[in-house]
Amino acid sequence: MVSDEVILSEAVRLVNEGVAVTFPVNGRSMLPFIVGGSDSVILEKPTQSPKVGDVVLAEVEGGRHVVHRIVKIESERVSLMGDGNLAGREHCRVEQIKAKVAYVVSASGKKSSLDGFRSRLFAKIWFELLPFRRWLLAIYRRVFL
Repeated sequence: MVSDEVILSEAVRLVNEGVAVTFPVNGRSMLPFIVGGSDSVILEKPTQSPKVGDVVLAEVEGGRHVVHRIVKIESERVSLMGDGNLAGREHCRVEQIKAKVAYVVSASGKKSSLDGFRSRLFAKIWFELLPFRRWLLAIYRRVFL
């Protein structure tokens, strides 16, 4: 059996070579935009410097890898937060960003871009709703999961 870290390192290697890699996600830290256990993400090599609002695969403190949204960039230090998180942020350096999430693929096979105006607008509104996420996520889980 191949470990998750071996699979992840191979995915990162392919992304660095310019290959887009479809990768399944687990967990609920990116709800409501990415549903762990059913959605997959398409990872691509970043074509420009990362910016606030990008969803990335990054190696964070402690050597863990996460797919989270960039919420702040200060010089070389990047702060990440899952859309489904209520508090807490992960941190990494710019060079620890391994890939950019370009698309989300739903269980039904529908492919959605994360770079479009609509996706970025919804993500920005969602971030502003941080004080209300606890209740919004509770409703989302009861209705959709």
